[in-house]
Amino acid sequence: MKQKTHKGTAKRIKLTGSGKLRRNQAGKKHLNEHKTSKRVRQLKGDAPVAKADVPRMKKLLGRA
Repeated sequence: MKQKTHKGTAKRIKLTGSGKLRRNQAGKKHLNEHKTSKRVRQLKGDAPVAKADVPRMKKLLGRA
């Protein structure tokens, strides 16, 4: 049976051209008015997926 991509993971994690996994920073979507400008700025952009989580994420994305 074919392995299916986990669509929830696919929407949150992107594979770069070099094969690394990138994810969005947590804590930026709402309740920003009480956070400092510095904190909000530092949360922009994406971050690498933790090394321990990479095999699990690749399996969910159908790349294992």
